[in-house]
Amino acid sequence: MAKEIRTIGVMTSGGDSPGMNAAIRAVARACAYYNVKCIGFYRGFQGMIEGDHCVLNARSVRNIISSGGTILKSARSEEFRTPAGRKKAARHLKELEVDAMVLIGGDGTFRGGQIFSEEYDISVIGVPGTIDNDIAGTNYTIGYDTALNTVIDAIDKIRDTASSHDRLFFIEVMGRDSGFIALNTGVGAGAEEILIPEEDMGLDRLLESLKRSKRSGKSSSIVVVSEGDKIGKNVFELADYVTENLPDYDVRVTVLGHVQRGGSPTCFDRTLASRLCVKAVESLLDGEKNVMVGLLNNEIKMTSFEKGLKEDHGVNKELLRISDILST
Repeated sequence: MAKEIRTIGVMTSGGDSPGMNAAIRAVARACAYYNVKCIGFYRGFQGMIEGDHCVLNARSVRNIISSGGTILKSARSEEFRTPAGRKKAARHLKELEVDAMVLIGGDGTFRGGQIFSEEYDISVIGVPGTIDNDIAGTNYTIGYDTALNTVIDAIDKIRDTASSHDRLFFIEVMGRDSGFIALNTGVGAGAEEILIPEEDMGLDRLLESLKRSKRSGKSSSIVVVSEGDKIGKNVFELADYVTENLPDYDVRVTVLGHVQRGGSPTCFDRTLASRLCVKAVESLLDGEKNVMVGLLNNEIKMTSFEKGLKEDHGVNKELLRISDILST
């Protein structure tokens, strides 16, 4: 028989993503609806270790659904990686009579939650919140759609100046280990080339592609580069290489950086966060634990942490093929 859940804790961890506030709001209001106490922990696992918390209710989360960032703050905790750190966190949860946790974050957050749940038998459910969209068990993560729209808007503006000055722009987007943002925004913005960690294009092929673009009459070009691309040590080294080998190109570099994490979340991200977090609360009340909640083919599904963390959420190969065709 599943234990009775009277108090649910919620935290945001790892890199922030637009829609995390919508997720916090959904947890707090679902708890209020089911007459369950909700406690928010500041700065992720570190807040659990320090007992840094607040009580959340339906009114305390008003007007945050449209805000970027996270009212609970976010951080990475080295201390939580240690048994002593997790012991402190467990002690504070016991003192606060927290029966279960909703963890909003990425794979590092889920790994920490899985270990913690196994060590202290606390019910934990993960909600995928990361702009990288690199979590298996869901088609979309909270914040990904907003990040795509932010990048597209930036590339469209850069395209205007690239065309005005006949320039080649290398635009670096986030994605240290994943090319989802680069691939989708590259196709959406009509980039001539897209460089991602999953596909090693090679310098020779890149040069040949740019030469082909030049021969076809293109006076400006956009190359979208995921920050984890393996062709060069970094985007600036890559730009220097092209300048040396293709002196006819006037090369510029734009690194979009953390602008991709900010801004008001799109309707899609607000709705996704709301759906996932209501389901997370309901699943905890039904006795579920050690799972993540995700959106698969527009249906809310549960995936075990073990499966979600082991499986590869690979990029769409069809988009790569389409990119090659459309960049002609």
